[in-house]
Amino acid sequence: MKENGCVAVATEPDVDKEKARESERKRQPRYHVILWDDDDHSYDYVIVMMRQLFGHNFESGFSIAKHVDSSGRAICLTTTLEHAEFKRDQIHAFGKDNLIDRCGGSMSATIEPVPGEG
Repeated sequence: MKENGCVAVATEPDVDKEKARESERKRQPRYHVILWDDDDHSYDYVIVMMRQLFGHNFESGFSIAKHVDSSGRAICLTTTLEHAEFKRDQIHAFGKDNLIDRCGGSMSATIEPVPGEG
């Protein structure tokens, strides 16, 4: 139909766009990045690592170092699976603690789903 030089076109709702919007609204499951304690890394090492890899400030880094030391594990970050895997790998690649002679390499880290989300 043409009226005053304009074309009127009737369209149906775009089902694919609606599904895309719906999936965008769904939240991805979250995962914790867990740092595990050992006797071969210093508080200073943990603080520096938390600042460099996670952007934590000194106080937050110290809190994580203290928590991992006292409880054996600490959550460094809660995020999506892909990002958690990346951060875990960064911890594993961070290197040895030069302040402790017996240190042979990086700290250990794992990821685990947030209960009820994974």
